Parts: sequence; structure tokens; C-alpha cells
Amino acid sequence: MEIIVEPSPGTPARGTLTWGRRRVLCALGRAGVAADKREGDGATPVGRFPLRRLFYRADRRPRPATALPATAITANLGWCDDPQSPAYNRLVRLPCPWRHETLARDDGLYDLMVALGHNDAPPVPDAGSAVFLHLAKDGYAPTEGCVALAEADLLDLLKAAGTGDVLTVRA
Repeated sequence: MEIIVEPSPGTPARGTLTWGRRRVLCALGRAGVAADKREGDGATPVGRFPLRRLFYRADRRPRPATALPATAITANLGWCDDPQSPAYNRLVRLPCPWRHETLARDDGLYDLMVALGHNDAPPVPDAGSAVFLHLAKDGYAPTEGCVALAEADLLDLLKAAGTGDVLTVRA
């Protein structure tokens, strides 16, 4: 299955995400989309990205129905976003000596999160890290470079998703 993300004209931090016959609103990076993603630029990268793995907060919800491989988020999981680290753009165990995101967030945005295959085969320093498909903030506020959906929409997408599916972000 191919999942298509297109930015909205005039509102670059919002867009639509389409799979099958479904078309839903999504939040994008605060800087819109970019063909040349750089670490910390706030842009959602343009390209084709495999859906790698679902991460979910088992302490807050049951494992969602999906054919994607899934990992329960625990307090000791993070994602390295430090270009100087050999673990750049990789899942890490906490504590971690390099700059990183904590996956067990208090705000719930990563309660359902899919790691996308952006800059991971192998990671290139400064080419962007931690590009995920995750839950949207209220009002679809911009992300730091991810794609974000309403909870009901993400759950529906997960039901349809499986290994080999890709998310394509268009300019």
C-alpha cells in the first residue's frame, strides 16, 4: 500500500494524507516540506519512506491492530538525534550520552508512533532524524518535521498497514 502526503496550498504545515479511498487531514513540519532535509530545520522530508515499526505506549493503550512489527514503549527508550553520535537516527536505550528524544513522552504524541525509513540505510549525519508518523496535537499544530494524524485516523491507517508499505511525501 502507498500512503500519499500532500501539503495544503497556502498552509505548508498542514496537508492531506491518503490511503485507499481515505483522505484525512495531517500536520506537517513547521517549515512545511523540503527536498533537502537537514537536522533541526523543522521540515518534513519529501520522498518515499517505508513504514519500519510501530511503537506504542502499552501502559496507556492496548497494542493496536496492525500487521506492522510493533514494540511497546518503555521509559528507557529514546531516539538519537545527535549527528555526532554513532547511534544517530537510531533507537537507543536510556540513559544515553548523546542528544536524544525520549519516546515515553508526557504529552502523548508518541503513544502511537511509526518510525519511517528516512535517512536510515545508513544514516547520514545532519540529514535529519526522528522522522515519524505520530499523533497530532490539538488543532493540528505543526510538528518538528514529522507527519501527524488524529488518533482515530492513525488507528484506521494502522489497521490497513503492513510490512512493505510506504509513505510518500510530495512537494
